[in-house]
Amino acid sequence: MGRNGKMEDTIIQSNYLGERIKVKWYLPEGFTPFKDYQLCLMNDGDDYFRMGRIATLTDQLHDELAIESTIFIGIHYQSRHDRWKKYYPGGEQHNQYISFLINEAIPHVENHLHITPVKRITMGDSLAGTLAFMLATQYPHTFDTVIMQSPFVDETVLQLAQHAEKFTNLEIAHSIGKEETNVDMTNGQSGDFLTPNRTLHNQLTGNVRVYHYHEFDGNHTWKYWQQELPDLLKKMLG
Repeated sequence: MGRNGKMEDTIIQSNYLGERIKVKWYLPEGFTPFKDYQLCLMNDGDDYFRMGRIATLTDQLHDELAIESTIFIGIHYQSRHDRWKKYYPGGEQHNQYISFLINEAIPHVENHLHITPVKRITMGDSLAGTLAFMLATQYPHTFDTVIMQSPFVDETVLQLAQHAEKFTNLEIAHSIGKEETNVDMTNGQSGDFLTPNRTLHNQLTGNVRVYHYHEFDGNHTWKYWQQELPDLLKKMLG
């Protein structure tokens, strides 16, 4: 079955990271730069396109007028080690990767498409969800909305959330599985995701403009994240 929209990609030579990075984006049906669009940045991008079925899902949601016209950008990692270096808050390339996203990737795509988005969203699962939160709280004037599915939460994240009064314009959707008490992580360790996510929930409640928190019956897998996506996108992009 064919898609309504159009998938495109490019390679960006990053001055911040000293490497070439592939960036993909999915345009909704009938794309024209003369129309208003939202822009959703997804790290773990290939996972969202393949396992999250974002292209097919958003075709359906656009047809149903359940979400506003949105362009989905996906950026993926090279390996588990590469993902940890760039996504983890203490990773050796974390700051450089955020600079790449803000100063290279986003401007490149927007200039290529000749658009100025009416809203920018950053979305991620697990450690990519952590990155989404870090990105939006550091650059709240760039990103209006965060969708984080089962994010990794450590002291760095919780300390940042203690200053949530600075993020009063942010809209956040935050979900975690009730079975996420012993999760295998990228660095080879395992940990309890549920308890620190509940702490983060307590810190954010009442301190950001919009906050949706949900605990689902399930574990730390795409089986459950994919099931959540339609409702999350309707809430945050509708």
